[in-house]
Amino acid sequence: MGADAQARIAVVVAYSPAPERVEHVTLQLPAGATVEDAVRESGLLQRHPEIDLAVQKVGVWAKLRPLDHALRDGDRVEVYRPLKVDPKEARRQRYRSHKEKVNAPR
Repeated sequence: MGADAQARIAVVVAYSPAPERVEHVTLQLPAGATVEDAVRESGLLQRHPEIDLAVQKVGVWAKLRPLDHALRDGDRVEVYRPLKVDPKEARRQRYRSHKEKVNAPR
């Protein structure tokens, strides 16, 4: 292998534009590429103009990372969409619903 092959890393960029739908883009990037480089190179910003890197959180393997985080070979970059419901509130709503079903007259 030449120096070019050794100076590149393989990464996957993932984004879920809607529940139960995930897009994966596999990329070969130069060594030293950042999270932002990967997201921009993936084409996701063009396909999904709702993505705003100034606002949305990104991560590598489910851990939040800044846009300037350097990637390693085999990393999975994830672009997170904003939550529509606070997870704590969603649990409260599920609990109330379950409690009402259990206590309903039969």
